[in-house]
Amino acid sequence: MTSARAVSLVAKREFVAKVRTRSFLIGTAVIIAVLAGYVVLQSVLFDDQQRSVVGLSGQATQLADPLKEKAGAFGIELETRDVTTAGDAEQQVRDGSLDALVTGAPPALKMIVKDSGDQMLTTALNDVLRQQVLIAQLAESGTTPQEVAQSLAGVSVDVTALEPVDPQRGQRLAIGLIVAALLYYSLLVYGTMVAQGVVEEKSSRVVEILLATLRPWQLLLGKVIGLGAVGLLQLVVISTVGLGLSSAFDVVDVSTLGGAALLTGVLWYLLGFFLYATVFAAAASLVSRQEELQSVLTPISMTIIVAFVAGINLMIGSPSGTTVTVLSLLPPFAPILMPGRMALGVAPAWQVLLAVVLALLAIAAITWLGGKVYANAVLRTGARVKLREALRL
Repeated sequence: MTSARAVSLVAKREFVAKVRTRSFLIGTAVIIAVLAGYVVLQSVLFDDQQRSVVGLSGQATQLADPLKEKAGAFGIELETRDVTTAGDAEQQVRDGSLDALVTGAPPALKMIVKDSGDQMLTTALNDVLRQQVLIAQLAESGTTPQEVAQSLAGVSVDVTALEPVDPQRGQRLAIGLIVAALLYYSLLVYGTMVAQGVVEEKSSRVVEILLATLRPWQLLLGKVIGLGAVGLLQLVVISTVGLGLSSAFDVVDVSTLGGAALLTGVLWYLLGFFLYATVFAAAASLVSRQEELQSVLTPISMTIIVAFVAGINLMIGSPSGTTVTVLSLLPPFAPILMPGRMALGVAPAWQVLLAVVLALLAIAAITWLGGKVYANAVLRTGARVKLREALRL
C-alpha cells in the first residue's frame, strides 16, 4: 500500500467517524443558533438606534417636515406624532412609546426625554430651531430664504485628510474579530481532539494494531488531515451561515468583505491547524492515560489562549502597532492575529507573505520533530515519556 493511500485511509476514517457523532452535529447546530441570535440581536439594536419617535405639541407640529429632513441627514429614521395633551404625552415618554416630546414655539422650544436623550436627535432639533429663527429674521429684513440659500450654495470648506478614515473599518474589525474567534475555537477544540485520539488509541493498544501495517508518520499525518478536515467543514459552514445572516439582516455589508474574509480564514486555519495539531499529537504520545493528558497540553493551549486574548486587545487598540505586527509574523501567533489584520486592511502584502512562509517553515520543522517524538513514544506505555528521551530514541 502506498503512503498516499495509507494516509488517505486514516484521514477518511477519522473524518467519517467524527462527522457522524451527535456531539459534532449538536455542537455545530448550537454554534449556528448562537451566531444567528447574535446577528438578530445586533440587527434589532442597530435598528432601534437609528429610529426615533417624537411627539410634537402646539406650534411645534409645524416643525415635523424640516425635523424629519434634518434627522434623515444624521441617519435617523424619524417618526413624528401630533399630541394634544402634554400630560399624556409625558407619560408616553416615561413608558417608552415616545423617545421625546417637543413643545412650545420657536425660538423657545422645549424637549422632554426620559433620561439623557439622543444626542443626534437633540442636534437635529437645534439645527431646525436655528433655521426657523433665521427664516423669521430674514423675512423681517425683506430677504427670502431662497436668496440666502443660493448665495451659500457654493460656500464650503475644502478638507484634505492626510490619513483618510476607512468608512468600513468597523465592519472590517468585526469580521476580523469573528474570524479570529472561530480560528481560536477550532484550533483548541480540534487540536485537543487529535491529542485525545492519540491517547485513546495508545491506552487501548489499538495503535499497535494500526502500526503493524502503517508507519507512525502515516498514522499521525492521516489523523491530523482527517480531523483538520472536520474542523474546516465546521468552520466553513458556520462562516457561510454567519455571513449570509449578516447580509440578510444588513448588519454587515459582506459584498466586498465576506468572501475574502472566508478565504483568509480557510488559509490560516489550515496553516494553524497543521502547526498546532502536530504539536498536540506529539505531546499526547508522551502519556498513556487521559488523566495525564492535560499536563502536556497546557503549555500548548496557553500559547493559543495568550495569542487570542492579547492579540484581540492589541488589534482593537492599535492594529498597526509594532507589537501586534511582530507577533502576527511569528508562526505561533500568526494564525490568530494575521487574519484580523488582513481584514482590517493594515497588513501589507509583504508581511502576509512573510508570515505564510514562516508558518510553512515552522510546519515543516514541527512535522519532522513531532513525527520523531510520536514515532518514538507512541508505543511506550506506562510511565510518562520525557520529551528528551523521545527525541533521543
